[in-house]
Amino acid sequence: MKKQIQIASLAFAAMIFASCGGDKSAENAATVNPADEKPEVKVEKVSMHSVPQTETYTATIESDVKNNIAPNTPYRIERVLVDVGDNVRKGQVLVTLDASSLKQLKMQIEHQKLEFKRTDELYKVGGASKAEWDNAKLQLDIMETQLKQMTENIQLVSPINGVVTARNYDDGDMYGSGGPVLTIEQLNPVELVINVSETYFSQMVKGMPVDVTLDAYEGETFSGKVSTVYPTIDKQTHTFPVEVTIANPSNKVRPGMFARATVNFGDVQHVVVPDMAVVKQIGSGDRFVYVYKDGKVSYNKVQIGRHMGEYYEIISGIEPGSEVVVAGQTRLADGREVTVVK
Repeated sequence: MKKQIQIASLAFAAMIFASCGGDKSAENAATVNPADEKPEVKVEKVSMHSVPQTETYTATIESDVKNNIAPNTPYRIERVLVDVGDNVRKGQVLVTLDASSLKQLKMQIEHQKLEFKRTDELYKVGGASKAEWDNAKLQLDIMETQLKQMTENIQLVSPINGVVTARNYDDGDMYGSGGPVLTIEQLNPVELVINVSETYFSQMVKGMPVDVTLDAYEGETFSGKVSTVYPTIDKQTHTFPVEVTIANPSNKVRPGMFARATVNFGDVQHVVVPDMAVVKQIGSGDRFVYVYKDGKVSYNKVQIGRHMGEYYEIISGIEPGSEVVVAGQTRLADGREVTVVK
């Protein structure tokens, strides 16, 4: 009897073990490998749009005309009549120079005139040669030319309307061959120079409008115009210089100010995609977009242009009408099947 009970217990345990094993096998059969699942993605159809081709350049404001004021020969400075920041007008006397050397030269000229008169009288009666007469006349002419130059330089005047931006000498200083006594700059108009990519060379023309903003006047825009387009391209940078002139009647814009110049080269038709569709390739600067077609995605390397709010301009790599993946890119690979969800 006892032996029968033991056999029955073993049989029951075997049934339980078989039951448990059968359940686990069924569970394993029902489990699906996550790698075999189709990733879920969201897609959006893209199209062509007009994209403004604007470029912004940084530059420093410069005066349109700059004059360095200095005598052409060494002089002692008698008085400097203006200071840095003073507005001056064309023809205004800025500096007077010591006239003592001028007085000395005038005395020498009077003496030379008498000498020439004596030589001229002797020459007329045969008492002096033609060479002696020529030499006396030449010496007088040289002195009179020097007097004219010294008279012109005894006062230094402004050649332009402008403002004094530098003063390097004081009253009583001896001017040698160093820097200028004063620097005068014309502030209306002012200008800036930008370096533009050679790709825009054919589009950049004289008279084009330019919007200029300054850090000194936040929120204010100044109107400029292209005044000069340089005819050659820098072979190192592949850019060319462009001068932009800004009307400045109130002298509000000053040389040295930091400026941003924005040029609009017109609109072009390009594909535009949501910025969520653009993925940066790890380890490089390349960008790519997954394009959905017939249940699969393809890896498309793209050249991006401007970032406009929530969209990117696509220069190349995507055709209009394509459906691009905007969500769910983390598990994607080129050619993988996907499920599109709304």
